[in-house]
Amino acid sequence: MITIYHNPRCSKSREGLCEIESLNQPFKVRKYLDEPFTKVELEEVIKKLNIHPIELVRTKESIWIENYKGKELSDLQIIQAMLENPKLIERPIIVNGNNAVIGRPIENINKII
Repeated sequence: MITIYHNPRCSKSREGLCEIESLNQPFKVRKYLDEPFTKVELEEVIKKLNIHPIELVRTKESIWIENYKGKELSDLQIIQAMLENPKLIERPIIVNGNNAVIGRPIENINKII
């Protein structure tokens, strides 16, 4: 089943949700700000995305700039920062089985459907 990790306040995340809805396939929505990732879940998503943790960080967020920018951080420290501040996580994330994409641009979604 397709899962979209969604932030309803984000226009790109809302666009991603509309794209998923248009596919007429079963899916579930996880509002990750209301139901945060566990460490294991976030590590699994990063693995499915096949990226380094820093690539999932919204580095222009003030939380990142004020607390982490310019610091030498390990992957585990970056993951911990995202767990403590889920707003830092890029969105939307779409997972389909063992594959995942960040839905920016929206065309990325079709790569795993």
